[in-house]
Amino acid sequence: MTTPVTGPPTHAPATTAPLAGFTIAVTAARRAEELSALLYRKGAQVIAAPALRIVPLSDDQRLAAASTELTRRPADVVVATTGIGFRGWIEACETWGMAEGLLTSMQSSRLLARGPKAKGAIRAAGLNEEWSPPSESSAEVLDYLLSTGVQGLRVAIQMHGEPLPDFTAALRLAGAEVLEVPVYRWTQPEQTAPLDRLIESVTTGGVDAVTFTSAPAAAGLLSRARTTGQDGALVQALRGDVLAMCVGPVTARPLMAHDIPTVWPERARIGAQVRKLTEELPARFPTLSVAGHRLRLRGHAVLVDGTVHTLSPTLMRIMRELARRPGQVRDRAHLLTCLGEDADAHAVETAVARLRTALGDAKIIQTVVKRGYRLALDSTDCTP
Repeated sequence: MTTPVTGPPTHAPATTAPLAGFTIAVTAARRAEELSALLYRKGAQVIAAPALRIVPLSDDQRLAAASTELTRRPADVVVATTGIGFRGWIEACETWGMAEGLLTSMQSSRLLARGPKAKGAIRAAGLNEEWSPPSESSAEVLDYLLSTGVQGLRVAIQMHGEPLPDFTAALRLAGAEVLEVPVYRWTQPEQTAPLDRLIESVTTGGVDAVTFTSAPAAAGLLSRARTTGQDGALVQALRGDVLAMCVGPVTARPLMAHDIPTVWPERARIGAQVRKLTEELPARFPTLSVAGHRLRLRGHAVLVDGTVHTLSPTLMRIMRELARRPGQVRDRAHLLTCLGEDADAHAVETAVARLRTALGDAKIIQTVVKRGYRLALDSTDCTP
């Protein structure tokens, strides 16, 4: 079970961290620690909770039947889509006393690996792959198969937790006999409280972006929100200020089905995903010239001349209101709504004073007598 964690060490160079001041949610079940570490190094705070759980099908009759069929009648081509899946397949066959026969049958098959981990699992089993795409993309594996020809061939595909309807349909249309090998499936996490807290953070403005590394994780997040009655709020947040950052287009499909805008890198790898995030997220916040300073808002901080000034949620709400229409006066009654129902008019003055101190220069926020407050834009044509 994973829990919210703090950001990078305080000695990290905040002025150079592209994600400093942002909070990123991680929904991955596998490689969550690796993804979180990459985000830390970019300066982000991270909230991590798996949106799914991998359940091996070691006692599943479908897997046993597919393995028996391949042992009896070897495939011409075997596609390994994941390292954990291929290893789990061989381990399950070992418990049934079928591993030796299955591996012997595969020695006569052409083995394709979708990525380096699948390639490693093939070699660990004492076999050798024919080819693996540099992109780690199922689409490139499909292109390779179609380009080499599959008419009349028997193709076995080790599934990775979800169906691959486009992949298998294209092979069948090209004349292949396709055998799907279901090695594991996805289900909800055993402990759902961390995921519920993550959803709450997304819906209440505590998260700036949510990362997805698989389509089942995206579907799992939406499914859990539906179970708890938060699906409307979650979808609204992801359609609004919260960025949905996917590792690739296949991962994005469950989100796109709900008209949620999604972004992904050209290469479907988590390193590329983090680099894309460092480009996309800061670009959502314009730089303002205020009182001789360069200001840029972040999720829970303001960059003043490149230095991070972390703010409390209350002060951040006031700062967002002032920056929503830069240079325009925001009256005290309007700013009072940022402080909660129990706040009084005097609380606005106190909060603005605290905000000025937190920003390091009182001139950044200008008082307009009897009217309210505004950011002191350097532009001469700002609206009074």
